[in-house]
Amino acid sequence: MPTPAPASTSAANGSAATATPKGIDQSTDADGAAVKTTYTLEEIQQLLPHRYPFALVDRIIDYVPGEKAVGIKNVTFNEPHFQGHFPGRPLMPGVLFVEAMAQGGGIVMSQSPGVDGRLCVFAGIDKVKFRKPVVPGDQLIITTELITVRKARFGKMSSRAEVDGKMACEGLLTFAVVD
Repeated sequence: MPTPAPASTSAANGSAATATPKGIDQSTDADGAAVKTTYTLEEIQQLLPHRYPFALVDRIIDYVPGEKAVGIKNVTFNEPHFQGHFPGRPLMPGVLFVEAMAQGGGIVMSQSPGVDGRLCVFAGIDKVKFRKPVVPGDQLIITTELITVRKARFGKMSSRAEVDGKMACEGLLTFAVVD
């Protein structure tokens, strides 16, 4: 039987991270209330409307409410875009890196105060740079951090996707909340 991870504290947000008996990570906020810090695929599907083949985040491994989400995208040869991009040399299309980054941002934005279950959509990209090809077998680690929220309707985030600690893509993303 696995033992729970030891508690750790975060000086940045005053929260303590713990592992529950079932291995689900959570932390506590300043008031001592439990805050979820990881999400399974099934839990992500409760927050985002995306489904196969467009669900591009497999797991959230670090979530800080109102600040950031770190997600995993396991890239597999079974994905439909690899049939044509490119035969004999499969490369994940760059627009799908950006969409995966946006879905990580959707986790943060969808749980922001005032959103109340409304749909968060990808509204813009800026300064996106592709740095490294991504191929089947790679694991994208996507970190999306909230920069600003305006009127609880628009959010701006910084995002990056890495493979083996090397930058694959980075950029700024804009989100809108629609009624």
